[in-house]
Amino acid sequence: MTGNERLKEEKVFKDPVHRYIHVRDQLVWDLIGTKEFQRLRRIRQLGTTFLTFHGAEHTRFNHSLGVYEIMRRMIDVFHGRKHWDEENRLLCLSAALLHDIGHGPFSHSFEKVFKTDHEEWTRAIILGETEVNRVLQRMGEDFPKEVADVIEKTHPNKLVVSMISSQIDADRMDYLQRDAFYTGVSYGHFDMERILRVMRPTEDQVVIKSTGMHAVEDYIMSRYQMYWQVYFHPVTRSAEVILNKILRRVKVLYDDGYDFKQQPYHFIPFFLNDVQIHDYLQLDESVIYYYFQMWENESDHILSDLCGRFLHRRLFQYVEFDQSFILHDWPKLQEKFRQIGIDPDYYLVIDFSSDLPYDFYRPGEEEERMPIHLLMGDKKLRELSRESDVVEAISGKKRTDHKLYYPADLLDQPEFEEEKREILTMLRV
Repeated sequence: MTGNERLKEEKVFKDPVHRYIHVRDQLVWDLIGTKEFQRLRRIRQLGTTFLTFHGAEHTRFNHSLGVYEIMRRMIDVFHGRKHWDEENRLLCLSAALLHDIGHGPFSHSFEKVFKTDHEEWTRAIILGETEVNRVLQRMGEDFPKEVADVIEKTHPNKLVVSMISSQIDADRMDYLQRDAFYTGVSYGHFDMERILRVMRPTEDQVVIKSTGMHAVEDYIMSRYQMYWQVYFHPVTRSAEVILNKILRRVKVLYDDGYDFKQQPYHFIPFFLNDVQIHDYLQLDESVIYYYFQMWENESDHILSDLCGRFLHRRLFQYVEFDQSFILHDWPKLQEKFRQIGIDPDYYLVIDFSSDLPYDFYRPGEEEERMPIHLLMGDKKLRELSRESDVVEAISGKKRTDHKLYYPADLLDQPEFEEEKREILTMLRV
């Protein structure tokens, strides 16, 4: 079979966020059935957040279907309008569906340790010898590259890129609502139906009719709240810190020739910096959990302890600190930890979080953010923060916080009591 056919009967997925996800194209149905896409069922959307919000068990698979569905609805709104070319429909739907295909298990922690990049893997999976590539090839030999270019934001059609990657796009609109639903918080809700109704295609980007400005304000504020109340939650970050240290410890032990009871077979290509697509796709969160359960029985005390902490949710406590702490107390604190036999490289961790909820256009910045434009009654475009006092108040303002994570339970134990009192004083606990 070549190209695409309409399915004889529409397929639907029941979805708690969008009610139904509609599939009418054989191409989309076959992409969903590939093993690379099905693997996303075994990777959580929010990494370690389930240890904070117990409902956050949803997966990259759920989210990818949701982004596809929003893109499908967006295309319905654009149908027949100036600047919209119906020939781009399957390109947009494929890019929406596959935009996260390169994510690995606990992706951001994993990427930090092994210097991988899910965007590079997304491209490799779409262009490599994979089931996904074979399905895309039916649309023509250049089609996989076009899909990869849209996801990578290098495609010449800026309108198509903005539909999946801008400050208001199908990706963000799905994850904010989906993450709010599964974490049970009220922050991430906004009127998506209204936003979709007032979206308009232009030559370079999606714009919003000015009558929909208040719905967009809600969207921006929900994003702001979700980042600080959910995505940067200190308990989630504590679990990420421990996960990060487990992976680093395994790498150090492997490099030192440590004799593992359970060899880290799946990780060896990453240690050797020689990862093929097959190696990458074999790793998912169920595989990582298996290793953590095995490594809890290792003779290396640090690896065993950290795995037990992650598996049984014995997380680190945290304190907030400022720059003067780093300058004056940080080296002394590390030394005190060494004196009482706790390795600060694994048990004393500084973590930063920062977010820019909305930004206006700053030419030449490393990541140029295309601002949201309102389509005014006179057909002229106005940048959102120039019309909205709410958005102007948070535009271009990066908020950062600093936390120090440490094992409070180890400081409660009865030896080295004087040194531990000093440590607690330095931590201002």
